[in-house]
Amino acid sequence: MASFDKKLYSILVKSKTLSQEDAERLLGVAVREKTGLSSVIIKEGILGREELLGIIGIHANIPPIDLDHVHINKELAEILPEEVARSYKVFPLDRIGDYLSLCVTNPFDILKLDDIRIITGCELRPVLALEEQVEAKLDQLYKSDTEAIGEMLEGFDDQDVELKEKPEDTSDMDLAAANDDAAPVVKLINKIISDAVTQGVSDIHIEPFEKTILVRFRKDGGLVEILRPPKRFQNSMASRLKIMAKLDIAEKRKPQDGKFQMRMGKKAIDFRVSTLPTVWGEKVVLRILDSSNLALDIKTLGFEDKCLDDYLWACSRPFGMILVTGPTGSGKSTTLYSALSHIHEPDVNIVTVEDPVEYTMMGINQVPVNPTAGLTFAAALRSILRQDPDIILLGEIRDKETIEIAVKAALTGHLVLSTLHTNDAPSTITRMVDMGLDPFMVASSTLVICAQRLAKRLCKNCKEETEVPLERLYELGLPKEDLELFDGVQLYKASEKGCPKCNRGYKGRFALLETLRLTEPIRRLIVQEANVMDIKKQAVGEGMLTLRRCGLRNALRGVTSLEEVIRVTMAD
Repeated sequence: MASFDKKLYSILVKSKTLSQEDAERLLGVAVREKTGLSSVIIKEGILGREELLGIIGIHANIPPIDLDHVHINKELAEILPEEVARSYKVFPLDRIGDYLSLCVTNPFDILKLDDIRIITGCELRPVLALEEQVEAKLDQLYKSDTEAIGEMLEGFDDQDVELKEKPEDTSDMDLAAANDDAAPVVKLINKIISDAVTQGVSDIHIEPFEKTILVRFRKDGGLVEILRPPKRFQNSMASRLKIMAKLDIAEKRKPQDGKFQMRMGKKAIDFRVSTLPTVWGEKVVLRILDSSNLALDIKTLGFEDKCLDDYLWACSRPFGMILVTGPTGSGKSTTLYSALSHIHEPDVNIVTVEDPVEYTMMGINQVPVNPTAGLTFAAALRSILRQDPDIILLGEIRDKETIEIAVKAALTGHLVLSTLHTNDAPSTITRMVDMGLDPFMVASSTLVICAQRLAKRLCKNCKEETEVPLERLYELGLPKEDLELFDGVQLYKASEKGCPKCNRGYKGRFALLETLRLTEPIRRLIVQEANVMDIKKQAVGEGMLTLRRCGLRNALRGVTSLEEVIRVTMAD
């Protein structure tokens, strides 16, 4: 029984408007017909519309209103999301300054009114209306929105797209929105997510602006505009995603982070959600974590032979430290996961510490950090060392305490893998010393340092031939000995128009890797506190391919374009 029906039952019996017997009978009819008690009372002619509203209004101390001849203000659709209005059964009547006149069907639910006050940012002036009238007015208010979404959803069937775990401990509005699979906004969100997963997108950006919403996909490292829903969908779309991620839908002033899982066909796909308040409203970004797209075979990542040999050599060592460096989104996690997949055996205990755990791996103990509970990288690492580990993966080394514990672990019989944010492999050594490590400890513990970038791969179907003078390649960092090898080789560029297979001239990405293997000569230079350029010179002399040279080799093979190499790598 709905809470409002209970209250109405009590009012009618106490005011002797109805006998207890009649009230119970009408309540039973309402339950059987799955409708409201007020609707049954009016339908059976027990009370008229105005009389019933007057009785409720007196007890709630708010004025009643007949909505049959009330004018609809379409601009108010932007203030209150359709999901909220329909679930709470309220109708925005008028707005003057910071005051919103709101038609309510249950004036006794103070918590819902508080939610609406926070969502709209307005002080409320409630008036009482009947449920069927409010629902009819909501259909008129949001009709154009629903039709617009209908056009966007034409031909889309979301039967194979489902939120895997329904939100718990939600309000009535939250629960209704989460279960309302027929709601247009729900279907729109499902379509956006479905299209993104199908296209191999890494991130979805839903961005509010003054007069529109921009939906963009990050594909192959770049953002592409996909859709521009009407501005009035803004709050509904944000609310739906916050419900899915179990976030506070009323909180719009602070950033929030959450996650959810969707079932798409036979796949279960994880999503991380981040909200950010902007001048035009909340921006929402979804990170797609599709484990089926995770390449765990090192040999398929596109590394140069020398880089692959150095990396595999380090992975085969019983102890020491492997570092992968690069900016966010450069594929460091994939490279580390591929190493774990390569060295994972039944007789090995592997433990990871991650923030957050992006992909789960069978047979590997993965620990998510929780700073609020005191579980930092350093604290987790201390505990792991008491868990008899063979191999430890740290998602990131952020401070002196963590790197000191990691180095000690690497020197005491453990293979440690982690990441740092540096521009190239040689500068990582300087970074470690700057964090407080003794150069001798760096030299003794580190096996290999890999600097990584992701470059876009030219579409094989539409790439175009281009001419680049050898002098230009030399200026970009290709040594003379390499120039001689590629004299006369045809270079390619991306098609400006693209083709149906790629749309933009590029299709997919691959890794550029610069591996610095700490040989004895390089260890001596580190202990002697040599500068970065001396260490780099020694490493190149031993055969290290820099990121720029690795990129140029791939350009000369027709794998990527010269423009892409220049974009993702720095000159040597």
